[in-house]
Amino acid sequence: MRNATRAFVSTFGAIMALAGIEHGIGEVLQGNTAPGGIMFPSWPDSAFFRSLNGEPAMTIIPNLLVTGIVAILVSVALLVWVTVFVQRKRGGLIMILLSFALLLVGGGIFPPILAMIIGAVWTGISASLARWRARPSGGLRRILGKLWPWSYVACIASWVALMCGPGLCDYFFGVESMELILGLMAFAFGTLLLTILAGFAHDTARRIAD
Repeated sequence: MRNATRAFVSTFGAIMALAGIEHGIGEVLQGNTAPGGIMFPSWPDSAFFRSLNGEPAMTIIPNLLVTGIVAILVSVALLVWVTVFVQRKRGGLIMILLSFALLLVGGGIFPPILAMIIGAVWTGISASLARWRARPSGGLRRILGKLWPWSYVACIASWVALMCGPGLCDYFFGVESMELILGLMAFAFGTLLLTILAGFAHDTARRIAD
């Protein structure tokens, strides 16, 4: 894969955008009502999301139906941007701004924040690659570069499992475990960091080879 970091940013950003759409659907289904406050559950009556406390979100819009519609629209904009346009100039900055807007209009808490973090990673990629190239640690760079495909798959799988696994276990098997959630979170964040570093190493090796 020619640009590992771009592939990761696009895939991870798309997953976060889809999570925003899912939050928006839950808010639309609550109808033309006002939220109980700035913070509220996207799916308050859903057995599937019970283990996640109804999937908390926040909004500055005093209407859940409008909040859900806007959340879906902003999520679609984010999805299109990260999959088609993120490589453009200021692509990471636009990703951060869309993610921040999503945070304010009911797109959940963790998905927009994580998308902002990944947007920041993409924004700083050029300087980061330059620093990697200047360092003599070629052995470590090669090792991390070779880990890239495996860390990429593990990272995406762990985040999908974190978003869907607790609900599936609770809904179908009656298993509601905080230990499971914390374990998935630890693995997901660990593979996230590893994939960012491995992507930098992979891309740096490609640029040096060119």
